[in-house]
Amino acid sequence: MATIKQRITPFLWFDGRAEEAAKFYVSVFPNSKIVGMSHYDEATATAAGRPPGSVMTVVFQLDGQELVALDGGPNFKFTEAVSFVVNCESQAEIDHYWKALSAGGQEVQCGWLTDRFGLSWQVVPAILEELLLSGPDKSRRVMAAVLKMKKLDIEVLRSA
Repeated sequence: MATIKQRITPFLWFDGRAEEAAKFYVSVFPNSKIVGMSHYDEATATAAGRPPGSVMTVVFQLDGQELVALDGGPNFKFTEAVSFVVNCESQAEIDHYWKALSAGGQEVQCGWLTDRFGLSWQVVPAILEELLLSGPDKSRRVMAAVLKMKKLDIEVLRSA
């Protein structure tokens, strides 16, 4: 009987770039690695419209969180309706993840960005939740500060 390692695993659909994306993501996050890779054979390639021998799935871990990248073709694209949140302990972490993930992508607003593969991320300080729960006046000031920023600045949020 198989043991469940992780109950919920994000499964990300790419168009010919699953391996590239997985390698990029594991280069950005510590304690990350490629776990395994599968390839299309003649039967599955024909059914999926992909070249035989090309990458089908890449199983990878980002800081211990397992994900799967699927090279499924052009049928589906990422939208902002689903995103990943990166909780950061320091401004240096925010700066690192912001720079790496937004490179070739798009900086959005309020700590949001879209990476070069079209996946949406929120890069936020871990203290943000505490600041937002510090009472209605503080929460209002913090949110007003968040709305003025793209990349979040911890000191600006603390002093809001």
